Amino acid sequence: MRSITITTENKQSHVLIGERLQNLRSYLPDGKVIIITDDNILRYYAADMPPFPIISIGTGEKHKTLETLVHIFEKLIEHEADRTTYIVGIGGGIVCDVAGFAASVYMRGLRFGFVSSTLLSQVDASVGGKNGVNFRRFKNMLGVFNQPEFVICDPFMLKTLEKNEFIAGFAEIVKAGAIKSAPLFEYLEANVDKALSAHEEVLEKIVYESVRIKADVVENDEKEKGLRRILNFGHTFAHAFENMSDLLHGEAVSMGMVLASRLSCKMGYLSKTDSDRIENLLSRLQLPVKPVVELRKAFEPMKQDKKREGNAVFMVFLKQIGEAVIEKITYKNLEEVLNDLC
Repeated sequence: MRSITITTENKQSHVLIGERLQNLRSYLPDGKVIIITDDNILRYYAADMPPFPIISIGTGEKHKTLETLVHIFEKLIEHEADRTTYIVGIGGGIVCDVAGFAASVYMRGLRFGFVSSTLLSQVDASVGGKNGVNFRRFKNMLGVFNQPEFVICDPFMLKTLEKNEFIAGFAEIVKAGAIKSAPLFEYLEANVDKALSAHEEVLEKIVYESVRIKADVVENDEKEKGLRRILNFGHTFAHAFENMSDLLHGEAVSMGMVLASRLSCKMGYLSKTDSDRIENLLSRLQLPVKPVVELRKAFEPMKQDKKREGNAVFMVFLKQIGEAVIEKITYKNLEEVLNDLC
């Protein structure tokens, strides 16, 4: 097992890479604990969970809503949860986002931790303290910054993922390398086959390196006032694509990164060679690289992006693989550049 500690202004969050769900009890305080999970996790792992009350939600992005939060709050009241109750979210990114948000606002805040069960969640969604839900069709429009006390990244839980869910997680690993670690990017290029076959040593390394990169960024900018924006590379496009389709988050991020790389070339930041390397790696990892929706139609949802400020949005461009730059660009200029790209 390898561990990384994220230290922010008010809290420490311990990410435990290679730890097991079966050891969860040793990380929990004495007293009342309530588990929040989903139906799939219960089907596979109910027997491995400690004997605490369980609140189960449905699976899929359609359950990342205010209605799901209401369901959780009603169940917390039924279980007589008070300010000493500890919340554990066991599942992928949706469970962690929803459980973290519910814990952060119930009775003005409960302690909480996660057991992360998907590759995407282990390298991104469960780490860093962003918790939230979608509103209507807008991604993560409602939420809070609040760090979990621990995140257990159990590699054995990845074995029950559907293939497309597993592959989708690689998009955020490619992103981590593209924005801040040429060595991680190069390691992925050299180990695509082993990564896709869930080679234990390769998976542990790329999960650890991705978390290390995110931890470094979050420690320097927890509330996304500056540096943390680099973690949104490709995401302005990705969220628009998700808004208009049933893509998995990682699939949409893959498409978004290809577009953002091409835009980086168009803006004079990135070489075509590096842009092609990014697209090629994503394609070798069996991720989609061509948008499945018309770019012009995606422009309206992009205007609702959380990174918007007035008539402009903060976009992440690459100067080279391993080095990102953040630039505020007006929607008018962005639309012009996109039209050229089309």
